[in-house]
Amino acid sequence: MGQAIFRAAQMHSDVIAAAIWVRDGQQALATLEDADSLCVSEDLDQVVAGSDVLIDFSLPDGTERVLESVTRQAKPLVCGVSGLSDTQIDTLNRAAMTVPVVYDRNMSLGIAVLERSVREAAASLGADFDIEISEVHHVHKKDSPSGTALKLGEAIAAARGESGTGSVRFESERRGEVPGDHEVVMRSATECLTFAHSVTTRQVFADGALRAARWAVGQPPGRYRMSDVLFGA
Repeated sequence: MGQAIFRAAQMHSDVIAAAIWVRDGQQALATLEDADSLCVSEDLDQVVAGSDVLIDFSLPDGTERVLESVTRQAKPLVCGVSGLSDTQIDTLNRAAMTVPVVYDRNMSLGIAVLERSVREAAASLGADFDIEISEVHHVHKKDSPSGTALKLGEAIAAARGESGTGSVRFESERRGEVPGDHEVVMRSATECLTFAHSVTTRQVFADGALRAARWAVGQPPGRYRMSDVLFGA
């Protein structure tokens, strides 16, 4: 994702990729084109200090270090790392008391719109409709259901006043190199309503992260989601 974000930044005149945090700076630098002005460093504090906003797609353990550094240096953070533990989420929430943190398990703009749509539909239709969320991802994806499917299920449950996603049925499939397909079906005895979203390239997540980064700069401390970026906090 780091390279995808770097390439996306090159396509926008109002965004400059200033630095990238890596474990092996020379190897990462060799794979990036037009990176002469990019600071590639294993020193996280140096990367944070030289940036206006940080985008984190590392791993949960790396996110802990990122949260500590951005909090200490008072820099906004956009985080798309999935699989964070409850303890790591608590750390993220504490950081959001000091700096703006946009955290979402899916940075796609379309998924943000889908989440808003299914939330409104679930609230309007009520408990008479059975709801199923199906998702298809590449064979390398380990978590099931996907974080995005769970995110949609949580939005639906909240809209129906339910404490958990027990009333939502999940179906998962791992096939080929599919970047990510999600479908939400709401069905009663007399009608069926379907919402669907498909990703054609993982570049969509980089584009969404950049939009979130632009938005995060200047925001007050708090924990935000992509829906806040699109529709307002």
